[in-house]
Amino acid sequence: MNEAIRRAAESHREAMKDLLCEIVSIPSLCGQEGEVVERLRVAMEDMGYDDVRVDAMGNLLGRIGSGSRLIAIDGHCDTVGVGDPSSWEVDPFGGEYRNGVVFGRGAVDQKGGLTSAVCAGKMLKEIGLPEDVSLLVVASVYEEDVEGVNWQHLVMEEKIAPEIVLLTEPTNMEIKLGQRGRMEMRVTTRGLSCHGSAPERGDNAIYKVTPIIKEIEELHNRLESASILGKGSITVTDVRSTAPSLCAVPDSATIHLDRRLSEGETLQSAMREVRNLETVRESGADVSIPRYEITTHTGFERLVEAYYPTWLMDRDDPVVLAAAKVFEDQFSSKPTMGVWQFSTNGVSTKGMYGIPTFGFGPGREELAHTPNDQVKIDDVVRAAEFYAAFVLSHIPDSQDVSDQFGPLSTR
Repeated sequence: MNEAIRRAAESHREAMKDLLCEIVSIPSLCGQEGEVVERLRVAMEDMGYDDVRVDAMGNLLGRIGSGSRLIAIDGHCDTVGVGDPSSWEVDPFGGEYRNGVVFGRGAVDQKGGLTSAVCAGKMLKEIGLPEDVSLLVVASVYEEDVEGVNWQHLVMEEKIAPEIVLLTEPTNMEIKLGQRGRMEMRVTTRGLSCHGSAPERGDNAIYKVTPIIKEIEELHNRLESASILGKGSITVTDVRSTAPSLCAVPDSATIHLDRRLSEGETLQSAMREVRNLETVRESGADVSIPRYEITTHTGFERLVEAYYPTWLMDRDDPVVLAAAKVFEDQFSSKPTMGVWQFSTNGVSTKGMYGIPTFGFGPGREELAHTPNDQVKIDDVVRAAEFYAAFVLSHIPDSQDVSDQFGPLSTR
């Protein structure tokens, strides 16, 4: 079977290259993924998927097989923006192929992995799935701005509960077991406005927030963790104030915090740390979690809280062991295992709902969001080979996923 899968992947090499170049050439920022979703929908139908549909949120779902054991392979089809166009050596939407590499925005993050997943579905359609297995390939939307919100919809609204979720974000062909969580906080101080010519008559909110910024920096240096995920982090990413005019003392000042959460750290513990800072207590500052209104390309609206839980799979989990065995059998070498630096849809699949989740994808994580965005076609083909081999392997029964899922980070 190993050689048959390898031959199948190689036979679709040119098709993978062509599809990837085409979808990289289609701009697909968050909330603007409609055109690339439609192109992938047509591709899935042409490849013979048994069922293809777009849900209310705009996620593309392609199913193969009718077995009771559902395995999902997820890749998000949205991308970040281009940034400064002059920093690019290629047209970011040219879908350029050169010397075995596809260049352009989203090539590595993460249309390369999505192409591998879609084409692995075609391979499995040709080879045939085990009778008890179904495969769901998901081209998810709105991940870059609000990771995991797509899978919150799939689980809670579409009632999709896979036995395993395989994420196709770039891993440099390693197996990824998790990531630090992420949350945002706002710390707001209040003052009293007055004319800038007599500041002693008022109470300057910026002066109150300044020592808080310094103590946030000190808090970051105190954070520790022995986890494989590394230590948590906290930093100030924005400072704003309000005042009647630039000739008036500010009556409020707000700092925006980016907090990365290591193993064992939660929304509650992170907020408690900030609220207990001496400067926060003395100033009477308010600490809150931002919420954002999002609208997807289908017009679907949702209010999202900026909290994305930490998640980590155990190296001895049966799903991880199965993935490692598939890698070794297919590529005749032992896999490297690690964790992502960035955040993924696993914050929902594993972090919120406890669905066994791991990652394997083409390309290098450090190229994501850069003007060097690129992925090797060799990696795309090998990833498709791995996905097909994993689905065809004898996957052990995974943990029981309860129908009673934990609380959502949405309201």
